[in-house]
Amino acid sequence: MLPAIAIHLTTGNILLLVSLLVLVAILISRLGARFGVPGMLLFLVVGMLAGPDGLGIEVRNHELAEFLGHLGITVILLAGGLETSFAEVRPVLKKGLSLSTLGLFVTALATGFFIFYVLGDRVGGAGATLLGCFLISAVLSSTDSPSVFSVLRSRRMHLRHHLDPVLELESGTNDPMGYTLTVLLVAVITNSDRFGLKGGSWLVGGGLVLLALIWQIAVGAGIGLGVGFGSRWLVRKLRLPGGALYSILILAAALLANGLASLVGGNGLIALYVAAIVIGNTPELPFKKDILKFYEGVTWLAQLLMFLLLGLMARPAHLPGVFGPALLIGVFLLFVGRPLGVFLSLLPYRDLPFKAKLYISWAGMKGAGPILFAMYTALSGVEGGESVFNIVFCITLLSLLVQGTTLVPMAKKLDLCIEDDPEVESFGMEIPEEMGMLRDHTVAAEDLARGDTLRDLHLPHGIRVVMVRRGEKFIVPHGSLKLQEGDRLVILMGDTEED
Repeated sequence: MLPAIAIHLTTGNILLLVSLLVLVAILISRLGARFGVPGMLLFLVVGMLAGPDGLGIEVRNHELAEFLGHLGITVILLAGGLETSFAEVRPVLKKGLSLSTLGLFVTALATGFFIFYVLGDRVGGAGATLLGCFLISAVLSSTDSPSVFSVLRSRRMHLRHHLDPVLELESGTNDPMGYTLTVLLVAVITNSDRFGLKGGSWLVGGGLVLLALIWQIAVGAGIGLGVGFGSRWLVRKLRLPGGALYSILILAAALLANGLASLVGGNGLIALYVAAIVIGNTPELPFKKDILKFYEGVTWLAQLLMFLLLGLMARPAHLPGVFGPALLIGVFLLFVGRPLGVFLSLLPYRDLPFKAKLYISWAGMKGAGPILFAMYTALSGVEGGESVFNIVFCITLLSLLVQGTTLVPMAKKLDLCIEDDPEVESFGMEIPEEMGMLRDHTVAAEDLARGDTLRDLHLPHGIRVVMVRRGEKFIVPHGSLKLQEGDRLVILMGDTEED
């Protein structure tokens, strides 16, 4: 192994390191996409290869690294909330929240008992008490929002039975739930004398955690709604010169929601996510397309940097020692813990067929979130925290490899996949939703059978051609425009008044 190269994140040399790692990760991710390997897994691997057990690059400021990772999840949740359509979420709101609360608790309880009674001390010091085992399961039980958002949206995959918004809502809300549960359990375990616990009593500690969790959810959701609707009013009153300033304003509002909620003991991530959903569903949000494009790029950058950083923090040489327990926990989560939580939390919803619930169970991917929660656990002084981090890291690698590469094939196997419409060529135009939908069409020979002008197409009422692209040339259409085979038409479909 090469000698370790200490990298201080506050110095200028981090720019060179990050730029080189990002370039390598992007090039490798393009190669991995051909074989269906998730980009997040490859980003982690690049970080591991460059880390202490690879090229020898070592990141010593773990607290700053944990903060940057938390900031990355914040940005990803913000972008996910902005892209969430409340019209699509409303019909599945109860299902998604049931999965992210009851489903997460059932999964955590089942996995915690499994770790305590089957593995125990094999997972390190944390496995000696039931509360410690619940801490490990809480870290692992949430569905990672960056991983799910990335796979579903990058593959442009739509699912039957409205599973897309269900999975996105669950992953967007249970990452904050998992983090809150982790923080509360760490507080109880590290302050057992203060709480009057003997040997980490799970009964008393569990009651305290439950009460604190209810408070954090309620306060976080309330502040998120308040900041979100306040921001909607502000956005509609202001007249800013471009989409960039609106993007910055939205970021400031989301961080305000996060900070206010944390200040009064609420869940900052829930507050941020709720505020982002409210802002993203603002009627006639100015420059909405530009704002979403901006956050799409920021999200990819945040994901890439998060996984690279976490890969640099990992010690692959330590993973073989925990591979056995990690494999057992991962298999239990995949085939018992997660399905148990999903099927019990969705028991009242009989409109979802068995195969849809089975797919939701399979889609409980792990990613940067659980690793960050495990890093927080290690930095908090919990006994066996380093072992917990290694176990969670190992399980995450297995999850990304197994679930990340099979999400699309599994959807097709269960006949849940709907072919997505091809991306519409809009030439950068943004059309308000109330005006209709944009579609594009490539002119074929049969379209010109009755004449070669635009007027000869005899388009139905409510359909207008708003732009024509011919090669690299853009043409503003008129009725007498002569069309050619291969021309691309941008069509606006919506109700119009008769002339």
